[in-house]
Amino acid sequence: MAEFPYLIALAMVERGGRRALPLCGRSQTAEAAAAADPGELGQRLALELLLRLWQGSDTEPLRRAGGDGSLLVVQMPMAGMVEQLPALKAQWLNSGDSDAFRSGLLALSNQAWRLVFERHQPLQFLPWP
Repeated sequence: MAEFPYLIALAMVERGGRRALPLCGRSQTAEAAAAADPGELGQRLALELLLRLWQGSDTEPLRRAGGDGSLLVVQMPMAGMVEQLPALKAQWLNSGDSDAFRSGLLALSNQAWRLVFERHQPLQFLPWP
């Protein structure tokens, strides 16, 4: 299970005044995991996540809860995603300590990126932090 890295898009947001951390992910091939950025799969995951958030904003106001690092694409071993990410997520939802969440996430991840949009430029994955 740990042989195949998992790619996860996650968003640190406040929905209706409460913290939320929706995520989605897929397993990667070894070739994709070795690439310099998450490529097409990362874009697809980010789009899927953003569409879910956008659709949910019909009923409750939505805002970023982590500044520029609110939308992340993270690569991690499947074991970390299954065993440690749920506890890390719950800790952030309860405490709101973004620095502790980011530190814990970086300890789990092989690579992490933030997605950046600049007008008249293609979407870019920038290494995070």
